[in-house]
Amino acid sequence: MICCAGEPIGPAARTPGVSLATLQTTDLYAAALHSMTEPDGHRHWYAHYEYGPRRSLGEALRRWCGTADAVDRELLARAPGAVLDAGCGPGRLVIELARQGRQAAGIDTSRVAVRLARSAGATALCHSIFDPVPGEGGWDAVLLADGNIGIGGDPAALLARCRALVGPAGRVLVELDPPGTGLRADRVRLERGAQRGSWFDWAHVGADAVGEPAAAAGLRVAARWRRGGRSFAVLIPAARAA
Repeated sequence: MICCAGEPIGPAARTPGVSLATLQTTDLYAAALHSMTEPDGHRHWYAHYEYGPRRSLGEALRRWCGTADAVDRELLARAPGAVLDAGCGPGRLVIELARQGRQAAGIDTSRVAVRLARSAGATALCHSIFDPVPGEGGWDAVLLADGNIGIGGDPAALLARCRALVGPAGRVLVELDPPGTGLRADRVRLERGAQRGSWFDWAHVGADAVGEPAAAAGLRVAARWRRGGRSFAVLIPAARAA
């Protein structure tokens, strides 16, 4: 993935698209996003775990590059005030927040993902969540949707970073793996045919295992729910009264 921190955000920076010819061949995530404009472009993309299975990303890509559904909208309804979507990808959720007239921004380390989000009317910044973010400590909610609690391979460190981004009354909303998954760190790479991406650190957190990394980050579980085969939790600062 390519980081472009420092690029302007907002309407003046929106770019309708990027030719695949301009991309580095190793940026398979960007290639995967662009492939969604092709018939059956979501097919033949895989996440290969270093010491485990090779899993199809087809349906996940379709969801990431689609529009917000009823399950997404319920998640967003639980995110009050100003919302930061961490790992926003091509912007499905932050685009929906903009459509609703909500104050929101997305961040992602993929230049192409950010440009796609901007082209659809969202505010997005090409940026790592582990670097300083505009509005530090003042966000009302941070989203870690689509399994993004796995970013960096250390959920406790990521949640601690999110805890620093929200105010005292803020919350972190996370999408989790099904109960029974446990807490697992992996190295993963994207693959399509003979193409291979670089290995990167990722983690999986089951819905019944989120309490441990949350507590390590100074957060506690305030709510859990499951809709449409997807699992979620709301995390709030541990010091806040029940």
